[in-house]
Amino acid sequence: MPTYIYACKKCSHTFERIQKMVDKPVKTCPQCGARVERLITGGGGVLFRGAGFYSTDYRSERYKAEEKKETEGAGENKESPAKPGKGKGDRSE
Repeated sequence: MPTYIYACKKCSHTFERIQKMVDKPVKTCPQCGARVERLITGGGGVLFRGAGFYSTDYRSERYKAEEKKETEGAGENKESPAKPGKGKGDRSE
């Protein structure tokens, strides 16, 4: 159920109420009885519990094998120095 935050227009008291979405909003302040308004909030945060949650935690075995192959291959293929006249900005062919 969502948590709604209310603020009293008279005494500036703020309070929270856990309500169903179909429940009618609170209309009066519990401290002074004046009219309250429901505030717009950023919503609830997501809680991740456990050792860790990363995008790579649940990758397929095929993906992991291909990634490992690419990583190992990148270490063996050292880039050779650029040859003169063959740079990206050179348009002569």
